Amino acid sequence: MRNLRTFACIILIIALTACVPAFAAEGKCSIVCTSFPCYDAARAVVGDRAEIQLLIKPGAEVHSFEPTPSDILSMADCDLFVYVGGESDAWVTDILSSFGGDAPRTLRFFDCVEGIEAEHDHGAEAEHHDEVEYDEHIWTSPKNACTMVNAMANALCEIDPANAALYRDNAQNYVSEIAALDAQIREVVESGTRRVLVFADRFPLLYFAREYGLEWYAAFPSCSSESEPSAKTIAALIDRVISDEIPVIYVLELSNGRTAQTISAETGAQVRTFYSMQNVAESDFAAGETYITLMQRNIEALKEGLN
Repeated sequence: MRNLRTFACIILIIALTACVPAFAAEGKCSIVCTSFPCYDAARAVVGDRAEIQLLIKPGAEVHSFEPTPSDILSMADCDLFVYVGGESDAWVTDILSSFGGDAPRTLRFFDCVEGIEAEHDHGAEAEHHDEVEYDEHIWTSPKNACTMVNAMANALCEIDPANAALYRDNAQNYVSEIAALDAQIREVVESGTRRVLVFADRFPLLYFAREYGLEWYAAFPSCSSESEPSAKTIAALIDRVISDEIPVIYVLELSNGRTAQTISAETGAQVRTFYSMQNVAESDFAAGETYITLMQRNIEALKEGLN
């Protein structure tokens, strides 16, 4: 269980008894981001004009993340704290509240787009919910990604107006690149012979599927904590792949791939990775992969799956 009250007490004690050094180098803004989509938008807009810290490290499980005391100190000391605002960021609210009037400026991307109600069917294990839930993976729609980049630029222009022109130019350039990706994806979908995606994994791509009119089947809903689907679910996915002659089944980055290999062995379908970008592998992060480069990989995987 996440002990948020303990963390809040720790930060208050440290703030009262110690002088915390500034996070960013002198003359630069400091930005703290929870996850890779936030980090990527910040990186694209600021260039080298800010220090950016990514709290959820590459390769880590996003859904079980617990902030450390040093993470909380970084949040308290930054000029801008950026998060998506979905289920995986539920821990953020209590921490920001504990700061009181000393809370940093925040940018919650979920406030910038129209949320889509989460779906819990399409072949996935059934999960029952008493209240409406919204899918948090907003960035998987390139149009939403553009909105996020522009929102980042707006926030930074208010914090650092001296460099506003740079932030606007960087944002415009990145949005243009994402718009080009959107055009490529539409071309792939329109020229495809089918419009069905089968994920032997979670399905955190509802915004992507809705944007491009794609149907989907998956082993789990987008934020399921399960790691192994039931035999009934696997059988249903196998039947779907065979009946629709699906050539490719997808897994997410950081997936163990066991379910996909089972389905592949029974159907002959190839296994390909589709990048949700909620987090990335350590190797991809170290190589400087971005939303653009990872989405380009998705385009190639999509070509195989829809033809």
